[in-house]
Amino acid sequence: MIFTQLLQNPAFVSGMLAWMMAQVLKLPFEYWRKGKWNWGYLLSAGGMPSSHSALMVSITMGIGLHVGFNTDLFALAASMTMIVIYDAAGVRREAGRHAEKINMLVNELFAGHPISDRALREVLGHTPMEVLAGIFLGLTVSLVYWLKFG
Repeated sequence: MIFTQLLQNPAFVSGMLAWMMAQVLKLPFEYWRKGKWNWGYLLSAGGMPSSHSALMVSITMGIGLHVGFNTDLFALAASMTMIVIYDAAGVRREAGRHAEKINMLVNELFAGHPISDRALREVLGHTPMEVLAGIFLGLTVSLVYWLKFG
């Protein structure tokens, strides 16, 4: 019953579509960048385009289009979207840079010693271009969904 209601919510549906499209688009972008397929990108954070940005922008735009841009709900969604985008492009990006440096230190200084060789995840956040691509994707999906089904 809850799932059926969610599927009737245009903001939710457009958000999920934008998120899924962003995750799938990461595969060819990663192949173009590195020359090999990395199927892990289907369910991972980081990469081009930002699925965080696509999801949040699409839901926020969907709320604006279907409920109204002058509502408290839209204000809340827009505020949350700004926080998620800031986190994706700022905090998590820096955490990824730290992981990259720590992995270098472990590889260089502790090679051969009995220390965990499990590497830290380096692709945590997004570049500004990845975020912009996610924003554009989210806006596009929500607008197309609204024009077709709204």
